[in-house]
Amino acid sequence: MGGLPRRRIIHTDLPAPALPRTGRAGYISEAVFIRNRPKGLLAVLALIEAAGWPIWPLIIASVLALAIIFERGYTLRRTRVLPPNLLEQALANLRQHGANPDLLRALSEGSPLGRVLVAGIRNLGVSRDLMKESLEEAGRAVAHDMERYLMTLGTIASVAPLMGLLGTVVGMVEIFGSQSPTGGNPAVLAHGISVALYNTAFGLIVAIPSMIFYRFFRGRVDAFLVEMEQQAVRLVEAVHGERK
Repeated sequence: MGGLPRRRIIHTDLPAPALPRTGRAGYISEAVFIRNRPKGLLAVLALIEAAGWPIWPLIIASVLALAIIFERGYTLRRTRVLPPNLLEQALANLRQHGANPDLLRALSEGSPLGRVLVAGIRNLGVSRDLMKESLEEAGRAVAHDMERYLMTLGTIASVAPLMGLLGTVVGMVEIFGSQSPTGGNPAVLAHGISVALYNTAFGLIVAIPSMIFYRFFRGRVDAFLVEMEQQAVRLVEAVHGERK
């Protein structure tokens, strides 16, 4: 009896060959992969690539500025620079125990105001003018320590716009370099524009906060120095019997 021939089914353990990622399925898988990437990091890297090499000095300047701002913000706290009632406590301890080494060490290691007061306490037996001179010398040293890194922050605030301007010039050079009598390259033209604009913007982004915090810290240091001077005058008057 005739009929259709039977098909032979061969079982094998060999893996199926990988199909090339073509067609709609391949595009969909690539789109899913791109969508799952970290967009924030890619956006930053794309911005740096678009801005070109002139942005790297600005990035270094921004990191330095942030480090200085956080360090000075922590160091120039009022409770750390001018502890409350420090002069009253120092005078009370001085009347009870005298200028002992423990008092001098605790004051000098505790705060910048304590360092100024120690300079006066160590010169209790001298005249009023010599005592004030020693306090002024200590005050200048303390002022120098409190103004540490502020000059660097001010320099960054002044130089960052110039760095951005340098990037603008580099971008304009690329733009004009891409022009030719037969026409320009649109890709090079777009890259030159991005270099110019990104560097200008980033230079201002670095400079504006740096200048704000520079002025803020300078004002805080000046206010602290005025209060230290007042405390030093009170110490001199208390030691020489002009104030209790």
